[in-house]
Parts: sequence; structure tokens; C-alpha cells
Amino acid sequence: MALFIVFFSPNHLYYIKQKLKMTERDYSEIETNHQFPVLSVPRIYLDVEGIPTVTSDEQVKVESTIEHLLENFLENHELDSTLPLLSRLQIVDFVKHGLSRLSTSYECLDASRTWVCYWNLHSLELLEASIPDETKKAVISFINLCQSPTGGFGGGPFQYSHLAPTYAAVNALVILQSDVAYKVIDRPNLYHFLMSCRNEEGAFALHVGGEVDVRGTYCAVVVAKLTGIADQKLFSGTSEWILKCQTYEGGFAGTPNQEAHGGYTFCALAALTLLGQESKCNIRCLLRWASNRQMKFEGGFQGRTNKLVDGCYSFWQGALFPLLHFHLAKSDQYSEALDVERWLFNQEALQEYLLVCCQHPFGGLLDKPGRPRDFYHTCYGLSGLSIAQHVSGVVSGRPLVVGNPNNELALTHPVYNLGVNAVMRALNYFNSKPLRT
Repeated sequence: MALFIVFFSPNHLYYIKQKLKMTERDYSEIETNHQFPVLSVPRIYLDVEGIPTVTSDEQVKVESTIEHLLENFLENHELDSTLPLLSRLQIVDFVKHGLSRLSTSYECLDASRTWVCYWNLHSLELLEASIPDETKKAVISFINLCQSPTGGFGGGPFQYSHLAPTYAAVNALVILQSDVAYKVIDRPNLYHFLMSCRNEEGAFALHVGGEVDVRGTYCAVVVAKLTGIADQKLFSGTSEWILKCQTYEGGFAGTPNQEAHGGYTFCALAALTLLGQESKCNIRCLLRWASNRQMKFEGGFQGRTNKLVDGCYSFWQGALFPLLHFHLAKSDQYSEALDVERWLFNQEALQEYLLVCCQHPFGGLLDKPGRPRDFYHTCYGLSGLSIAQHVSGVVSGRPLVVGNPNNELALTHPVYNLGVNAVMRALNYFNSKPLRT
């Protein structure tokens, strides 16, 4: 089948576009005869097969925009071979501003203020930027105001407890890595709140009387595990309910019999992993679905079949691969076939998308070119960048970093999306203090 291929050679730094027939051998030669790191990934245009649709038209527009960005990047690279460069200082300024007073344009996030704390603290954590003591105290004080006397956290002070902002609040406190932060969490009432959200099947509503889906279930599992309050009673039947959400495509839906989606799939697999039940899902179908969500031209991930690339799925989809690798490595059938220094997706292509196409000139990351920056996409774009960089380690001890060596981020935990040190410190602290419910 005729395909359009765009190939960037770092040795010659020129842009080539040609129409040709590609075989598996052709791909192999391209991948082995050229040196990484700069735009060495073959890029395949969408083939609309003579039947354009609204969806395909939007895809073509995105590819065209990214093509121009890559062309401009190559011109700049000829002048500065250290590119692409992660704009660390600008991003730090952007997310630190998000931890201070926000403008009225953020009023729509009034019920997501614990999320704003988590997104920005985690971005700083990944960038290994210092968090001022005054900021830490302010965050702890604010999150304490968001805690309900009956357990759990709302998105802001005096709001109803909700599993999503509870997850964000606990994660934000864990990032601060201090006993003062940990002691904010009312664990006995948190346990009762989680039980009040649980249904007879073992799934969790996002709030009492709210919708039930795998997001709430993931949030409940993470919060319980991090704070040392998980027990058999709380999660009886939970893994069985999650398994019902796997679809014929291989990914997971929010509830049984719905469409597979990247965010729901991450929540499902991460929760199953924490519950020790990931082997019960169809791993091979899940791997096939996840690997096909990486876009052949852009290099980033889409959330669902036939959708556009989105920077946030750099984490939601990208983090599936460490979890899949973890499971496959335990199997005699697959362990010898795994590359111990690579995940099962194109890490270079994802980094190129994030670094070249998703950075805002004044700091922060985007969904895709042409969209505004925001704290959410900055957090999950950086999280996906960390996933794509850190795998190797096992043999060579070296991360896989595209562009400037200073682009390297701290390692994020693929289940919790927190710094590994923060996770270990929290687990040690809370597990040393058994809960009496």
C-alpha cells in the first residue's frame, strides 16, 4: 500500500517527503542505518483511502500543522544542535504561579482546586525544582480546609467530598514529603468515606450518589494504598468488576459495555496492578490496543480509536507500557522477548512530539499545537516525558533522553504518577501506623 513517509536524518538535517512503497525490511533499514536522537523517526501520513470524513479532515489539519513545526525545528537545529530543549525555567515560573493567586479566568476550576495543587506540585517534582517553605505551608493549610469532617476531600473548601479531588489532595500532600502534611489526612474518616462510595459489586462512585466508573475505583485504590487503609473488605469484588470493563478492542471502558478509552484504561490497569490482579485481564489484546494508540505521524498518543493526538495521553497511554512490561516480564512465555532497555512504544517519537510541538513559548505544555497551555496538560505532558525517558536503567544505567541532556526529568511512578521517593516515604510512614477503624 502506498504511504507518505517523512524521514528526518540527524546526520544531514534535511527534510524529505516522498511517496513510496514500504516493506518491513525498508522500515528495518531506516531504523538501523541512522543514528538517533534528532527526528530520526519515520512518519506516516494518514491514508484516507479516497473517503474523506470530518474526522479525517481534522487529522490532516493536525498533521499539516505539525509538519510545519518540524520543518521549522530542523532549520533551527542547524543553528543550534542542542535542540530540542525543554524550557525548564519558563515551565517552573508557570506552575509556581498556579500555586499562588489565580485570575478570574480560572473560576471554572473552583471545584478542582486540589487538582491544581497536585498538577503544579507534581510538575515541580518532575522538574526537580525547589518548593518554597511558604508554599508548602500554604498548600497544607489549604488542603486541610478542603477536608470534610465526614472524611475525604472536596475540590475546594466547604465542598462535598469527592473521590477525584480526594486523590488529588492526598497526592499533593504526599509530594510534600513531611509528617506535617501526612497528619492532615483523617484516615479513619477517609476509610468510612471510601466505604460510603463503594457499591455491592466492589466498584466506587465518585461521590455518594454519584456516577460509578473506573476513575473512582482507581482513585479509591490509590488513596487507600498510599495511606495504609486498604483491606479485603474495602476491595472485595473490585478487580472482578474492573475486568468486566475490558472491551473487544483490548482497552478498558469507564463501565462495562462502553468504548475503550486511554484514561479509563490506565485507571483500570493501574488499579488491577495495585490489587495484584493484572494477570487476569487480556494482556495481549491490551498491548495491541495501547500500541496502536501512538500516532504514526505526530508521535504522541490519542485517547481512543480515530481521535486526534493529545498531550495528556502521553501519560495516560504511555504509563500503560511500564505496567504491561512488568506483567510480561513475569511470564516465561514473554520475558526473553522483552528488551530490558526499552518500553513497547516509540519513546523517541513521543519525546519529539512533546518537546517540539507541545511547548508554549512562555512556559507550560499544550494538548496539541494551536491550543492554549494549562496546568493539566503541563502535568501530564511532563509525566509522559518522564515515562518515555526512564526505562533503560536496567542494564546501561542511562535514560533515553531526546535532545539536550538537561531535558531529563525525575522518574515518575507509573501507577501513582508521583515521584518514586515520595511514594516510598509515604508508604513507609502510613504502613507503620496501622489503622483502627
